[in-house]
Amino acid sequence: MMNQDNPSTEDRCGRFWNGMELLKDVTEKTHLLPTGLEGIDTLLGGGLRRGQLTEVTGPSSSGKTQVCLYSASLVAAKHLGVVMYLDTSNSFSPSRVATIINGAPDLFGQKGFDFRAKDVRLKSVMRSIICESVFDIFALFEVLHQLEVSLLNDKVNNGDSKICLLIIDSISSLLAPIIGGKYPQGRSMMISVAMILKKLADEYNISVLVTNHMVSAGNGFVKPALGESWKAVPHVRLAISHERGSNICTATLLKHTQLASDRTAKFVVPS
Repeated sequence: MMNQDNPSTEDRCGRFWNGMELLKDVTEKTHLLPTGLEGIDTLLGGGLRRGQLTEVTGPSSSGKTQVCLYSASLVAAKHLGVVMYLDTSNSFSPSRVATIINGAPDLFGQKGFDFRAKDVRLKSVMRSIICESVFDIFALFEVLHQLEVSLLNDKVNNGDSKICLLIIDSISSLLAPIIGGKYPQGRSMMISVAMILKKLADEYNISVLVTNHMVSAGNGFVKPALGESWKAVPHVRLAISHERGSNICTATLLKHTQLASDRTAKFVVPS
């Protein structure tokens, strides 16, 4: 019997759905946001699903931030909506976004456009990306609260485009310090963050993309950080690794609500 006084992680991060709610979820939340990285989009069946939380995990310098920057750039360039990018370690790079936009014009359906057109397009892209620096859990709670209020009041928009993608790079740099013993309520705070993120995704049809680092699992193996409590949180979990000396990366699907896991795909992050 379920302990109502101490619900499981799944109960605290979500709820039980009946058949009609599940059908509605599948039929109404079919929109995907492409990342612009072909291997990842193929692995995910087209891209990041709106209404869900996707985690990209991997060791340092594996390409996690590049996935975030590509996703933000493509969503903004294709006018799919506004991107909110929460930067926890000064990883957001406008120059990298410019390189992505200007270095792959065919990706955005504009082959051969001149410098002036590039400049106009880059400014349009940057206007559609809201970047906020967040360096601790309390600042994260504040930003997420402000975002929820804004979404509720329908104020987060850019013209007719509303926010469709929330990126946190990285979620583990904010959560890991509070679950290491300094804060007695650290794990409860982590679950509260999870609940807020999944609520934002579900109620406002946003795709939430977060990054997580790896920790030792013993015997030379590694595993995603944040432990078993967080493991149940993401709808989709993707592990990536970078081949030394090249720009080729490998993505492995660890978890997905609709697709088979343990599949892999290669993708290239242009320099």
